[in-house]
Amino acid sequence: MLQRLLPWVMLATSSVLGLGAIPMAALAEPDPDESGLFYNFYSQQIPLVERTDQIAVEFETGTRFSSRTGEPAYRQLERDLNTADQFTEGSGPRGATGTPAATVKPLGDRYALVELPATATLDDQWLARLDRAYVRATLPVLNRADSEAAETIIVTSEIVVSFEPGTSDTAARRLLRQYNLDVIRPLQFTEGRYLVRANNVSGTAVLAVSNQLGQVSGILSATPNFIQSIPYDVAPLDLLNTDPLAASRPTALPAEDHTLFPNSFLTLQWHLNSRQQRPRPYSRTDIRATEAWEQNQGETAVVAVIDSLIQWDHPDLVDQVYTVPADSETLLPGETHGWDFSNTDLTCAEDNSENCALGDPDTRISETELDYLRPHFQKSFTLSDEAILAEYRHLGDWIARARPNLTQRQQADFLRYIIRVNISGEFHGTWSAGVIAANPAERQGIVGVAPAAQFLPVRVFGLNGEITSAALIEAIGYAAARDVDVINMSLGGLLPDQELSDQVFDVLDENPDLVIVASAGNADLDGVSFPAALPGVLSVGATNMIGNRTYYSSYGAGLDVVAPGGETNQQAAGGILTAGGTWVDGFWEGIDRPQSAWSFALDPLGQYV
Repeated sequence: MLQRLLPWVMLATSSVLGLGAIPMAALAEPDPDESGLFYNFYSQQIPLVERTDQIAVEFETGTRFSSRTGEPAYRQLERDLNTADQFTEGSGPRGATGTPAATVKPLGDRYALVELPATATLDDQWLARLDRAYVRATLPVLNRADSEAAETIIVTSEIVVSFEPGTSDTAARRLLRQYNLDVIRPLQFTEGRYLVRANNVSGTAVLAVSNQLGQVSGILSATPNFIQSIPYDVAPLDLLNTDPLAASRPTALPAEDHTLFPNSFLTLQWHLNSRQQRPRPYSRTDIRATEAWEQNQGETAVVAVIDSLIQWDHPDLVDQVYTVPADSETLLPGETHGWDFSNTDLTCAEDNSENCALGDPDTRISETELDYLRPHFQKSFTLSDEAILAEYRHLGDWIARARPNLTQRQQADFLRYIIRVNISGEFHGTWSAGVIAANPAERQGIVGVAPAAQFLPVRVFGLNGEITSAALIEAIGYAAARDVDVINMSLGGLLPDQELSDQVFDVLDENPDLVIVASAGNADLDGVSFPAALPGVLSVGATNMIGNRTYYSSYGAGLDVVAPGGETNQQAAGGILTAGGTWVDGFWEGIDRPQSAWSFALDPLGQYV
C-alpha cells in the first residue's frame, strides 16, 4: 500500500480553534465569530481568506441562456450589471456610458466569476444587483492565506464525502440524511465517494460543515468541492519594450529530417533534437527522442491526457486518438474517444434513455464555448487601436500604468497579444496531446515525443480554467478503468485535497504498472505543487533551450525529473512547438483570415503554436 503520510508536502497550518465534537444526527451551527477560515487536509488545516474584489454566481438549472434575450446567462448578467439605475453616485457601476461595472467570465457551464472594477468593494448594493431570477446563488471567492498570488477559489454548497471501506450505499445515504445532506450523486469510477449538498448552509459556513463531517463515525473524510480557476498564464514577454506581434518564427519550412518519424517541422522541435538550434560546441538540451525512437521495440502505449479542450480531430492527432473498445464493461453512453468530465449535462444512449451518465463524450470545443470566445478573438483582429483599448479598458489601463511611455499602437498590440494568447491557452489539452503523440499521416506537421503512442482525451477544465476536485477524481478513475499505461496531468497549483489524494493512492494500488505524471507547477517556488507532490506521482519540472530551469518552473522538495518545457518570454522559438486549436472554422466566421502568423502561432490560423 502506498504511504498516505505526506511529511514533506509544505502546507501552511492555522491557529484556528477546533470545532469540537459533533452531536449525534446534527452538525453544530457554525460560529460566525470564529476567527479565520480553513478546511482539513488529513491532519492539517489549510487557512483561507475571503476576497473582496470578486464574487461568483451559480446559475439556475436550465437558465444558461436568458429566456428574455437568448443570450448566455453570464452575458445577460454583465449587461444587467452595466445598467446605472439603483446606484447612488460613487457607490456602484458607472453604467453603460462609463467603465463597465464588472467583468463577468463563465466558469464551465454552471458558474460565472464577477470581477469588480478596481475602485469598487463588495457591498450590499452589489449583492442586491446580483439578485436575478436566473441566478441561483452568489458564492464567496477565497484565496490561500499564505499565497502572494491572487487565486480564484470558489466555495459552493457541494462537499465530497468519502466513507469507510465496506460502507454500503444504503448505509451511506442513511447517514447523510441524518445530517441534512442531499446526495447529488455517487462519484463515478471510485468507491465510497459521494458528491453531496449541504442544506440550509451557504457561503463560507460550508467549510465548517465539511470540517465537522470529517469527525463523524463512518465517514473517512470530507472536503468542499471547491471550484478553482487555473487559466493559462500569459508569459511575461518583454512586450513593453518590444513589438509583441513580432515573435521570432521561421519564414519558410525547414528541410525534412531523416529519422524514423520525419516531419516538416521536426527541425524546429528542439525539445526532441536540439542539434539544429544548438550546433557544436554547445551541448544538447533535448531528450534525444530521435535516438529513442530507434530503440523502440514495437510496443505502443496509451496515454490519458487529463487536461482542457482537446481537439483530437487536429490533422496531426486524429490518427493517434485512442478508440475505447465497444465492449468495455463501464462504457459510457456515446463514448468513443474519451470523456469530458467538466460538462455537467446528462448524456444518454440513443437506444436507451435509461442509460445515462454525467458529462460529454466529446472533449472538443462546443458551439456554446465558441460563442463566448469568438467575439473576443475576432475583435483582436478587427478593432482599431482606439476601439480595442476602449472595449477592454481594464486591460488597457493596466498596460498604460505599467509602461506610460508606450504609444497607443504599442498598447493596442500588447492587448491584442494578451487576448489571443489567453484564448489559444484554452486549448492547453490540445497542446499537451501534440507534445505527447502527434504523428501526421502525410509527414507535414509536428511529431510528438512518442509518435507511436495513442492518447485518450479526458477533459476536466471548463472555460477560463474552471476545475473541481470531483471532476478530477472521476477523470483519474476513468483513465485507470480504460487500462491506460500513463496518466498525464499537465496541471498544478490545486488546493491539497484528501479525497483526490486517496483516489490517486487507490488507483496506483490497483494498477501498480500505471505511471501518473503531473506538473511540478509554474509558480517558481521551492517545493512542487499539488497533485505532483503526492507520493507515487512523478513530478516534472521544466527546462529551457539552453538547459537551465525555466524562470517559472517550481523546484526543490518533491521534484522527480526535469524536461524541456520552453520559455517564450524572449522569443517564440524558445517555446515547444505543438498543435493548436484556433484553426477551428468557427473562430474565423465572418472575418477575413489573417495572412501572417500572430502571437505564438506559427501559421496564420494557429494550427501550430
